[in-house]
Amino acid sequence: MRSICLYCGSRVGFDPRFRRAAEALGTIIGRNGDTLIYGGGRVGLMGVAADAALAAGGRVVGVIPEHIQAREVGHNGLTELHVVDSMHTRKRMMFDRADAVVVLPGGLGTLDETIEMITWRQLSLHDKPIILVDEGGFWAPLLALIEHVIGHGFSLPEYRGFFAAVQRVEDVYDALDRAPASTLPPRASRL
Repeated sequence: MRSICLYCGSRVGFDPRFRRAAEALGTIIGRNGDTLIYGGGRVGLMGVAADAALAAGGRVVGVIPEHIQAREVGHNGLTELHVVDSMHTRKRMMFDRADAVVVLPGGLGTLDETIEMITWRQLSLHDKPIILVDEGGFWAPLLALIEHVIGHGFSLPEYRGFFAAVQRVEDVYDALDRAPASTLPPRASRL
């Protein structure tokens, strides 16, 4: 059984492919008997993925800061819901409980979380797989920006290996299976 940290939008976006991708990923995680760890919301792609994982028999763990929970966007039907004091605590708890990170389309928060996970990997703070689902080319600008940064000498070319991008949700588990085995003890990190 794996625990998969999912970063994605608190909105569904305009393209219906994104909703379908969130539903498909949640369903796949649930059917595999894995645990979905996410931001704890009942809205947006987050809520779609959580509902799909639950409907498919999966465990779903939400981690939501109290200031967001106070807006009544927390999902009360989860296997576990942790209300925490801050966004930093949320990110840390989600990371600590996960074996891998998967990223669907999302906004600035999703971008922040994704860059932070890649940066932590660059700093040798973890070696968990990070998979970006480039549904409909959504992450193509980010991938181009990373190439731009490497091309100008601000990152090393080998940093490309810190994450993988797949075109379809159905390719996530293959990418996870191809990821190098962790060299750290289970759930260990240097954070």
